[in-house]
Amino acid sequence: MIEVESIFFRYHHDWVLQDVSFQVRKGEFVGVIGPNGSGKTTLLKILYRFLSPQQGEVLFDRLSLKKMSRREIAKKIAVVAQETYPAFPFRAIEMVLMGRSPYLGHLMFESPKDLEIAKKAMEWTETLPISQRPIDELSGGERKRVYIARALAQEPEMILLDEPTSNLDIHHQVEFLDLVLSLNREKGLTILMASHDLNLASEYCDRLIFLQNGKIYKMGPPEEVMTRENIEKVYGCEVWVDRNPVSGMPRVSLLRKGIH
Repeated sequence: MIEVESIFFRYHHDWVLQDVSFQVRKGEFVGVIGPNGSGKTTLLKILYRFLSPQQGEVLFDRLSLKKMSRREIAKKIAVVAQETYPAFPFRAIEMVLMGRSPYLGHLMFESPKDLEIAKKAMEWTETLPISQRPIDELSGGERKRVYIARALAQEPEMILLDEPTSNLDIHHQVEFLDLVLSLNREKGLTILMASHDLNLASEYCDRLIFLQNGKIYKMGPPEEVMTRENIEKVYGCEVWVDRNPVSGMPRVSLLRKGIH
């Protein structure tokens, strides 16, 4: 579905991404992990052409993003960015209807079909009961589900998630990612998620892309990527990695300095 071919990107002088290449297959749930400043958010912005790389190319279904209009990209790829607060207190249903904008012509208003699609997206995300509430009155978990509903209203093939569980407590983290996993498994949506939380990425993702200083340090299933050696090398701190006794997935525990 997505092919990233040797992309390089810099904002000013220093390269933020260097020679990054990978593929995401249709129906995969892929995580992008790495320290602050490793290029996770920049990579996602390139994947929906908010930014353009100085070198290299991104293909969606073998078509270059450079040859696609922003409206065409929005019909294929939806984005749930880091926490944002709209300047105006839109109702939740109005936020979700914004996902229909790629299908509306100039100065066109939403049709009954658009409203039906938005309501179905809210039913799927269990946000229909709060559809009339202002977005700034919702809890963090409720807002995240509304943003997912807006992404679903775009009827995309792929959703990009940028630190989706930041500022959520553990209950809402699991609730949100369970929802994303159900969209992946039941609707066949391809998911690419950038995350700081190594344990959540390990639990939910099929594969991980581990970035260090703008380069891919390791890529593969969590069992291959989430090793003590890899994490200590990239993060520069001591950790303990074992298996979650229930799921069997790799689990990272932090260690105080001097504890082995």
